[in-house]
Amino acid sequence: MAKITYVEHNGTKHEVDVANGLTVMEGARDNGVPGIEADCGGACACSTCHVYVDPAWVDKIPAKDDMEEDMLDFAFEPNPARSRLTCQIKVTDDLDGLVVQLPEKQI
Repeated sequence: MAKITYVEHNGTKHEVDVANGLTVMEGARDNGVPGIEADCGGACACSTCHVYVDPAWVDKIPAKDDMEEDMLDFAFEPNPARSRLTCQIKVTDDLDGLVVQLPEKQI
């Protein structure tokens, strides 16, 4: 299990315990974190679970694959270094303490 902090665009923080094997998106969805819409349910077919990974964590999470990279083109104000789709980040003990910041909106 990992404690993940989701930071809304307005600065409101949500610290959530997420079980290993779930995705960062499922952790947000299951705990009512606003700002993660996850319209496609985690199929990497939209960009409505887009976040900015805290700079301290960018190199600690697995790299994006080509499909995620392509979907991020549709996200609101993507940042090439920090933008990720939370449906593509599997939770492990190594992610304990992860901080992600939500964009102003999802599109």
